[in-house]
Amino acid sequence: MKAETYISVDVEADGPIPGPYSMVSFGMTVAGRMTGRRFERTDPESLTFYAELRPISDDYVPEALAVSGLDRATLLREGRDPAEAMTAAAAWVREVCGDDLPVLAAFPLSYDWMWMYWYFLRFTGQSPFGHSRCIDIKTLYAAKAVVPVAWATKRQMPREVRSRRPHTHNALDDAVEQAELLQNLMLWPGATRERDASDVSGAASPD
Repeated sequence: MKAETYISVDVEADGPIPGPYSMVSFGMTVAGRMTGRRFERTDPESLTFYAELRPISDDYVPEALAVSGLDRATLLREGRDPAEAMTAAAAWVREVCGDDLPVLAAFPLSYDWMWMYWYFLRFTGQSPFGHSRCIDIKTLYAAKAVVPVAWATKRQMPREVRSRRPHTHNALDDAVEQAELLQNLMLWPGATRERDASDVSGAASPD
């Protein structure tokens, strides 16, 4: 069985769904490598990819665009062509993974996977992650902590699991941040003691 390389991905967009709206930037970093049952960390700042993209439609949600801090006029003028950027991104994934299987990791996966998969298929015809090689960091925590998904928020995670890096809404910064979170969770034995203590004290509660 082939080893897997985990690629942490974060997306910023100017609306809720791809097609009618645009992905304005994305960041990727190598988070680690899984060989059988053994996970190895990688410095999340050592192998990275970042792109700011030219919008593909005239529609956008100002509030969504504002989250990224990017300027639409600048993106229209200077943003990378989506086909060129996605082709380069796919080549980068193949290069850093080598013979390993690439696995996309995100928090939450549903949003970032949706954008990346759509853009890869629309502009390159295929995804380097196939149609399902992905891991949801949110679900990973819920399973290891034995808590409902609604409780799988960063602020409710134990301190030793959370990343020490800030969440800035720059796509590369956030990809690096969640790479550290993934690494911590992959090496975390689980939360039986923490869960039992929470059940007694009532410290863990849904948002």
